[in-house]
Amino acid sequence: MTIAADDPVAQARLTTFRAHLEELGWKDSRNVQIDTRFGGGDPDRIRKSAIELVELAPDVIVANTTTALAPLLQLTRTIPIVFAIVADPVGAGFVETLSRPGGNATGFTTFDYSISVKWLELLKEIAPTVKQIGVLRDPALTLGTAQFAAIQAMAPTLGVEVTPVGVRDAAEIERRIGTIARMSNAGLIVTGSSLAVVHRHLIIALAARYKLPAIYYERGPVRDGGLLSYGPSSPDQYRLAAGYVDRILRGEKPSDLPVQAPTKYDLVMNLKSAKALGLTVPPALLARADEVIE
Repeated sequence: MTIAADDPVAQARLTTFRAHLEELGWKDSRNVQIDTRFGGGDPDRIRKSAIELVELAPDVIVANTTTALAPLLQLTRTIPIVFAIVADPVGAGFVETLSRPGGNATGFTTFDYSISVKWLELLKEIAPTVKQIGVLRDPALTLGTAQFAAIQAMAPTLGVEVTPVGVRDAAEIERRIGTIARMSNAGLIVTGSSLAVVHRHLIIALAARYKLPAIYYERGPVRDGGLLSYGPSSPDQYRLAAGYVDRILRGEKPSDLPVQAPTKYDLVMNLKSAKALGLTVPPALLARADEVIE
């Protein structure tokens, strides 16, 4: 796990993973041992954790994101690895193809690039006056660059200008969002990354302080006070990951297990946050929501 041990997001994901693994017949400390490491968003700690886990020579390793998977694959090409929420495993070189991964890693993707455009469209639908949009991304991830490119390509069609905003640390986030807030009719798109999870409370607080309409990569930030999200359920990704762990423990190889994409993306909105921003949610958008927080 690349986030902190006491983060409710981490705990929700682990609870789902353990529960489904137990449903499949694997109970921790009875017929399987689960060792967990938490990175807290610190790249050095994440690399150290990867080394520790590989040295344990386990039957399988579960990696939550690209930030966790990359150092693991630098250390081992033999230990089976199941990833839970990696956005572009082919582009990153983690697998050969989605249908035939080919190596020691397989798992579940989160977003394709078209989702990035959907974020832009939904933000304009709920806040039509937005003209300047900051796109928060982790510049170390190839996905962040590709998602920004997709958003940038669509922006002129919707009459907006977009600016990339790095999320390397809290100070940069605060400084850059402050710059975006000084623009007229500004808004935010928060793309998915481990750092976006680690710093989500800061991002939500800044969006509220500056009255910036913002759309997020999953429902968690919206439940914490964010405005709007569109994306898969991350705990569900861990339920699916448990299924692949079960199959590997029973003898299947990662190279034979296809990488799978989410089958459903949820639209979640927070009406209290919309009211605080002075936004009127269009009835058509409200009707499409999978979850409405009041």
